[in-house]
Amino acid sequence: MEETRQREGLLYGNAVQKITEILGVQPEEIKEIEMLKKGMTNRSVLFSCKGERYIMRMPGEGTSCLINRKEEFEVYSVIRGKGICDEICYIDPEGGYKLTKYITNARTCDPGNMMEVLACIRRLRGVHEQKLTVGHTFDVFGKILYYESLRNGGDSCYPDYEETKKKIWELKDYIEAQPKEWGLAHMDAVSDNFLLYENGNGQEEICLIDWEYAAMQDVHIDIAMFVVYSMYGRDDIDRIIDFYFEGKCDQKTRRKIYAYIAVCGLLWSNWCEYKRQNGVEFGEYALWQYRYAKEYYQIWKGTCENEN
Repeated sequence: MEETRQREGLLYGNAVQKITEILGVQPEEIKEIEMLKKGMTNRSVLFSCKGERYIMRMPGEGTSCLINRKEEFEVYSVIRGKGICDEICYIDPEGGYKLTKYITNARTCDPGNMMEVLACIRRLRGVHEQKLTVGHTFDVFGKILYYESLRNGGDSCYPDYEETKKKIWELKDYIEAQPKEWGLAHMDAVSDNFLLYENGNGQEEICLIDWEYAAMQDVHIDIAMFVVYSMYGRDDIDRIIDFYFEGKCDQKTRRKIYAYIAVCGLLWSNWCEYKRQNGVEFGEYALWQYRYAKEYYQIWKGTCENEN
């Protein structure tokens, strides 16, 4: 407990120092400082300065091994001014600090509210349809191996991990052979990263935040990212797919998304194992990710057999 308090105090001190540098103010001008609930990758501080409210993002435990900050900087350079994300005041391509304007009365998407989910999925598709591009890609299978390597030779906490991994690798050739909608994918398009708020004209707006994993990929993988984070069952997963494709998803594309769900499950399961080594536990979420890897491999396999 004492170690945690000391770490929080250090983060607080670092945040204040960085804020004074970015805004060119004195520490006493930074007011109403509140350490927000830590995210899965980063920590954030909410504060006021000269009548404005801001959020300062600070890299979390082990983040330097997970995020390429120069690639993230490129992504924000591409999406800036397009009405896609929150207003970025400052981003550090080296240290990972990010300062954004606070959106008053914003809420995150409730994965249990299907009207909100429908609106967010439509917004996601609209972002994909802008066909934005950056110079780097997200190799999902390569990332699995990389996250796995961060265990430094240690075994997975799942006794049947190697068997599960072998099955997931059966999907590699299949996925590579499928038609793709190649573009800038968010790669972390989860419900918590959709902010809903009312604009100055009384209309509801939706922005998609936290683009640090974003890269070129088949944009349909973002559908898989949304559902695995929300820990949906199959009926709701099929509903989300139908939301995105407006009820016109062919079986071949649906099967591809099932494969993505399995692969993403193993990806984030390894991510969780690495974060666990750094003292950050995700409990049920981590277990669900591994379960998706196993169950959706079987579901994908079953749809292939039915096709034949």
